[in-house]
Amino acid sequence: MRFPIALAALLLLSTGIHAQDRTIPPDPSVTPLPPVTGKGVQIYHCQQQQGAPAWVFVAPEATLYAGAEAVGSHGAGPAWRWKDGSAITGKLLINQPAPDRASIPWLLLAASPALDSAPNGMLAHVTYVRRSDTHGGMPPAACDARHLGAVARVPYAAVYTFYKAAERPRARH
Repeated sequence: MRFPIALAALLLLSTGIHAQDRTIPPDPSVTPLPPVTGKGVQIYHCQQQQGAPAWVFVAPEATLYAGAEAVGSHGAGPAWRWKDGSAITGKLLINQPAPDRASIPWLLLAASPALDSAPNGMLAHVTYVRRSDTHGGMPPAACDARHLGAVARVPYAAVYTFYKAAERPRARH
């Protein structure tokens, strides 16, 4: 079952969650997998936006680590791919400012299997992705006429927590 956006926002407000808290709550019927760390870059393009130069987000490009082991990747879509071939794409539900204003926001995304995903694997039944504990990744300050067309690759790190639907107990006969 997908968690409706309005219900997610209501839960966020009713639980008193503030930007300083460590979590953005997903649907309470899901179970978190062990979190992984994403390390890479946020890519921005300096272009005209509403008549003025501005940095426009293009995509993330990161490697996912469980401890020191590279276990997957994160890229445009947004998409996550595990080394076992399972993959998901995300749709934004909640965007929350990071406690550190110099870091990219914390997010909660609804997840769906990618078209080319392996049918089984670590990400096969993931329904939500939470990005938290972000460091860096904000676009550079200068995007003006002299920088039009420039691409910025800004280093960042974040914790990604993947959530699976809780398994239902099997009926006994």
